[in-house]
Amino acid sequence: MTRSEYPWLLPSALADPEPASVRERPRRTLRDWLVDVTAFVLAVTVGLLALDAIKNGAGYSDFDSAADQVMGAASCCALWVRRRWPMGLAVVLVAASAFAPLVSGAVLVALFSLAVRRPFRPVLVLGAAAVVAGGVQAALRPDPTMSWIQSTLFSTVLILLVIIWGMFVRSRRQLVVVLRERAHRAETEADLRAEQAQRLAREAIAREMHDVLAHRLTLLSVHAGALEFRPDAPAPEVARAAGVIRDSAHEALQDLRQIIGVLRAPGEGEENRPQPTLATLEALAAESRQAAMSVTLNNSVTDPATVPAATGRTAYRIAQEGLTNARKHAPGAEVTVTVDGSPGAGLTVEVRNPPPPGDVPKVPGSGQGLIGLTERATLAGGRLDHGATAGGGFRLAAWLPWPA
Repeated sequence: MTRSEYPWLLPSALADPEPASVRERPRRTLRDWLVDVTAFVLAVTVGLLALDAIKNGAGYSDFDSAADQVMGAASCCALWVRRRWPMGLAVVLVAASAFAPLVSGAVLVALFSLAVRRPFRPVLVLGAAAVVAGGVQAALRPDPTMSWIQSTLFSTVLILLVIIWGMFVRSRRQLVVVLRERAHRAETEADLRAEQAQRLAREAIAREMHDVLAHRLTLLSVHAGALEFRPDAPAPEVARAAGVIRDSAHEALQDLRQIIGVLRAPGEGEENRPQPTLATLEALAAESRQAAMSVTLNNSVTDPATVPAATGRTAYRIAQEGLTNARKHAPGAEVTVTVDGSPGAGLTVEVRNPPPPGDVPKVPGSGQGLIGLTERATLAGGRLDHGATAGGGFRLAAWLPWPA
């Protein structure tokens, strides 16, 4: 927080100001001018009252009156620099007040400014010095209407009141600044949390988009590659491959619309397609068989509808990614999908395939699918393992929690 942000707090009430040689002096605000003029008028008024009280005392000559007036005028004018040198000004005025009663008003203003801008210890030292100076003044310039003890007690009470008032103003300014800093910090933290939540949501959408579209686009890539390498294929096979490409493109478009719909504002979406669950694994296997894959689904869960929606959706995505990888890297191999589990024991999903029977056309892949599945399983509270088997095949296995 800079000083220019809150000009009404200038100069800072939290710590000692920087040296004048290294800090940039702020311009006086309208509030500063009003406060300075009021302080000047109060100092002159208090000084005149003090002078009027003792001018009829014994031993008070015209020379003493002229000297008091000169010193009083100089001290009141010096108050205009109290913001820059509060400590030095207070020391000089306290020393002068021991001999010139007209300086008393300027001393009170200087002590108030010092209490506002400095810690308690130097204020206490200057306050004690001001009390001593008040006792010396009562002895050198006695008030005819009061005794020395009464004059000293009266000046001590005034000094204490001024110092307490200044310390109260200082503590209030510190509280206001701290509250503003806390509010600013809370606003900054809220913005950071919102940015983090937005980033996490985008990452989740990106993973979901990859998991959904990779399966569809792999079908397009495989069948398009088959048409490219076998231009002399029989017409029925070409027609079947073209049909799979068309259906996969349509399904990919539908899935893309579903995911993008998450980013729309409320009320903009037309209809929400149901999310995949464990019960839709049979449809996934059937779709893969239509793409000329050999898929065996062993689902030992008697009632897939009892599986929690989030767990079932994660299991579906794991099986989908496993089938996608098998189609890309082991075409023609028989893929076995095994699902087993019960409430309390958890849900196990395994996708296993042997090595491919022949040459495998090179299909580009980034490996981000397995990384995304690992993160998805970890976020769900489970774990995922994958790797090559002893016979040259591949195994993808995951365990997900299933509360009892």
